[in-house]
Amino acid sequence: MHPFRAAVEARDEAAVEALLADTVVFTSPVAFQPYRGKAITAAILRAVIGVFEDFRYVREIADSGGRDHAFVFEATIDGRQITGCDFLHIDDAGKIDEFMVMVRPLSAAQALAARMTEQYERIKAEATAQLSREGAQA
Repeated sequence: MHPFRAAVEARDEAAVEALLADTVVFTSPVAFQPYRGKAITAAILRAVIGVFEDFRYVREIADSGGRDHAFVFEATIDGRQITGCDFLHIDDAGKIDEFMVMVRPLSAAQALAARMTEQYERIKAEATAQLSREGAQA
């Protein structure tokens, strides 16, 4: 089992964050522009973990080189069944540098968009606080 899948299934937010490259690019299924950076991506993933109910991975696919992975998942959101896939690319250091999510059906994607919009100010505040802490440590 891939460490990312294990961390998500364990709901281990710190382990998920530790797997992200500082320069990770997160492409959301419900936002037009990708998000860039570890702080915002980690905050988004923490919010998603709280929004999805009955989350489970049902399939894991990897290329022969181990750099590209697809994790098919199922969950419930606001009573709607959602199916999706996390597409990950792993950099030379073993960190996730590209993270794209796709979901279906449209009604579930719309429910996800609504729930994540509710979380957006908290997500932004968490990411800003994380960046401030990192800046203070530098």
